[in-house]
Amino acid sequence: MVSKNNISGTYLSGPNLQGDTLKHLQRFLLILVCLNFSAVSVIHAEEKSVRPGINAYYMDPEWQQWVNQFESPGREVYDRRFDILKASSVSPGMDVADIGAGTGLFTRLFSRQVGADGKVYAVDISRPFVENILRESREQGLKNVVGVVNSPDDAMLDANSIDLAFTVDTYHHFEYPRSMLASIHKAMRSGGRLIIIDFVKQPGKSSGWVMGHVRANKKKVIDEVSSAGFVLIDDKPLLHSNYFLEFRKLNNDDQ
Repeated sequence: MVSKNNISGTYLSGPNLQGDTLKHLQRFLLILVCLNFSAVSVIHAEEKSVRPGINAYYMDPEWQQWVNQFESPGREVYDRRFDILKASSVSPGMDVADIGAGTGLFTRLFSRQVGADGKVYAVDISRPFVENILRESREQGLKNVVGVVNSPDDAMLDANSIDLAFTVDTYHHFEYPRSMLASIHKAMRSGGRLIIIDFVKQPGKSSGWVMGHVRANKKKVIDEVSSAGFVLIDDKPLLHSNYFLEFRKLNNDDQ
């Protein structure tokens, strides 16, 4: 079954049910709804948004404006995109989640890298971003891209569905980092990797915009991710204004 958050997703329909069977099913579904609502309420009660409203301007974006901003010379991760692709060790047949996919710059690169036997999930909280990524993927003949419109606290990926989760200049946009990391951890297969590329936040080195906009420096990000069931396996000295961290999922028998 394809998740309903998949833009191209489908719904399953079942046979008609009557009488007592229908009544029992209705009671069962009501219990499930109540339990799910309670679970979501507990999560939000435990974790409050660390940056309320930080993603508001992505909800109704002007597509070409963001293409021009994200995919233009002068942006380090654009200029070094092929170096980043190589350092990410993406190989044919892998299933990759591009979380915070934006305009799909790395989605398209990963799509070609994983090939017909792999899959790339373009995950973003902005439906217009995801819809345009899928449109451009179709136009370029990329048939292995799946669009996922996620929530601020959940990547909305099935359990054990990905080998790599990749985020570039996105971690500082996580409103609920603990919940989001938990959902990514759940989506990863055993031995899965998480790559986080984000802005260096360092007084005297970083711009005023970065110092004011970016919530956490590299050390804090490492601490938060390590506390979420991941272990740091590499801190690549590849970039200048961004850092490149690579984590591996810890399984129960690793802890």
